[in-house]
Amino acid sequence: MTLHALTSPNWSPTAETVAVFLHGYGSNERDLTALASALPEGMPWASLRAPIEVAPGSHAWFRIVTPGHPDQTALDEATEAIWSWADAALPSSARIVPIGFSQGGLMASQLLRTHPARVLAPVVLGGFVQSGEQSGDAVLRESRPAMFVGRGAEDRVIHPAAVERTDAWVPTHTTPTDRRYPGLGHGIDGRVRDDMQEFLAKQLADVGP
Repeated sequence: MTLHALTSPNWSPTAETVAVFLHGYGSNERDLTALASALPEGMPWASLRAPIEVAPGSHAWFRIVTPGHPDQTALDEATEAIWSWADAALPSSARIVPIGFSQGGLMASQLLRTHPARVLAPVVLGGFVQSGEQSGDAVLRESRPAMFVGRGAEDRVIHPAAVERTDAWVPTHTTPTDRRYPGLGHGIDGRVRDDMQEFLAKQLADVGP
C-alpha cells in the first residue's frame, strides 16, 4: 500500500522531526493542513491520504464494521502502511509528531503504541484508542511520554465505550494534556488549535526541524 502525501514547502527527506497529519473517516489529505499554523516555526509536515477510497475524494484508514471496535487486522494494515511511508520518506532516525482527528486520532495512537521510540508528542483530536494490548504498550507504561488528547464535550460520534476505554488507557500509558471543550461536537475549533499549539511548543522546544 503506497500512501499519497501533501507536504509542506520546506519538506526535506533528511528532516529528523516532522509532523504528520492523519485525517478522519470520509475525508482526505487536505482536511487538516490548516493546523500547520499551530506547529513550531519551521517544522516540516506531511498530510497523508488514507488508503481506502469510500467515495470520490473520501478516504478511510479502515472500514467501520463495529463502531468503536476496529478489526485488529485492518488496523494493523493501516498502521503498517503509515510506517512504510515513513521508512521510504524519512531517515530511520527521524521522529514523527502524529496529529490525527477521529479515525486519524486512532492512527496517531497506534503509531505511538507500535513504535514508541519513533513518535514524539502525539496529538489525538476527537479520537480513541484500540482495545487490547499493543506491541509497545509495556514500554509506554514505563516511559509515559507526553500526549495531547482533545475532545468536544458534545461529541456524539465516537462510541461511548471507545471514549471510556481511551480515558482509562491514556493516563496509564502517557503523561497526558487532556482537554474537553464545552459546546464542541465532533470537530476542531480555535480553542483546540490554541491548546495544541501550546502543547507542541512546550514539547518540541528543544527539537530542531
